[in-house]
Amino acid sequence: MVLNNQRHVSLFRNGRNQAIRIPREFELEGTEAIIHKEGDKLIIEPVRKKSLKAVLASLSPLNEEFPEIIDFPVDSENVL
Repeated sequence: MVLNNQRHVSLFRNGRNQAIRIPREFELEGTEAIIHKEGDKLIIEPVRKKSLKAVLASLSPLNEEFPEIIDFPVDSENVL
């Protein structure tokens, strides 16, 4: 039954968990989701991957000195 972006689905058991088969038109991207309950409703949302820029912006600055690195010249006989 499809009505206003709704679909009647069946619940089933998968081991000790209750599960639902998500119809193709409601599939989420990715391999993970977040689920939470609001009253008697279950809300399922895809986990959005952060961009590298967002991950880097969330990191704390380093407060330590880096050791000096001596960059020795490469022996030309060992270069392919």
